[in-house]
Amino acid sequence: MGRIEDLKGGMGTGADTPIAFAGTEGLEGPWGLYNQMIDGIPEGIAVRDYCLGTHWSYVEADSGMGIAWTAGGGAKRHYKGDLRGRPLREVAQLAKSWCFEEATLGIAALNAWYSQRDKLDPLGARYDEPVDLPDGTRRKLDAFELHADRMNGKKVVMVGHFPHPERLVEYGADLTILERNCRDELDTPDPACEYVVPCADLVFYTGVTLINKTAPRLLALARDARVVMVGPSVVMAPALFDRGVDMLAGSVVADPEKARFAVQNGAGQFFGEALSMLYLEKIMP
Repeated sequence: MGRIEDLKGGMGTGADTPIAFAGTEGLEGPWGLYNQMIDGIPEGIAVRDYCLGTHWSYVEADSGMGIAWTAGGGAKRHYKGDLRGRPLREVAQLAKSWCFEEATLGIAALNAWYSQRDKLDPLGARYDEPVDLPDGTRRKLDAFELHADRMNGKKVVMVGHFPHPERLVEYGADLTILERNCRDELDTPDPACEYVVPCADLVFYTGVTLINKTAPRLLALARDARVVMVGPSVVMAPALFDRGVDMLAGSVVADPEKARFAVQNGAGQFFGEALSMLYLEKIMP
């Protein structure tokens, strides 16, 4: 069962506390990425509903619904008041929180603005379509399939565990998976990022790196690689192209009611019905 937290408002500390994080201002340094994305949200857009779910979370605003993977851990939660009615731009400040549950809501708030078809379609967004594979199966034309012809003999780094990573090895990749909790043969502890990412030809970063704040450093390490950010939590913000990302492969909410049910109940068909996956390429000058 998903958990809906503080929807009544006034519960716990921070009910009327402005959402702000001292010392994180400006567009320079690692906070610059977050501030650039937050600054892109206009004033006058309010949050209407939200849910911090067990597996996924959403923020629904005047501009639409955004989702993010619910990341646990980090610092203790501070902002426990009702977020409904607050400006979306202010709630997006939570993306800078070291409490990863708060940061989850902040990233979902960013997606409530950026991950919307009316903003992405004019930029050339393309949506995943199933393709027939030689073995007779059908698979979504996801970010990994799109890069299959770039992997043979190349050093490929995956940050986060995505489904079926062995297919990258089948494509000829010299694959390293960086994982906080190693459980498979291909896994390497994530502190190895400082050693393996600068040597990579192609890297895939989970959108959760935006929640746990590793994204700015990982992007700096990958300056010589092709960088793809993958997953429903990815903020589809052009600002990420300015920071070294070459492709954003994220999601838009296709059916808000189904998304709301899946998040609140921990059940339902999330992928394929509630969400549509898509990708957006950096436009070269």
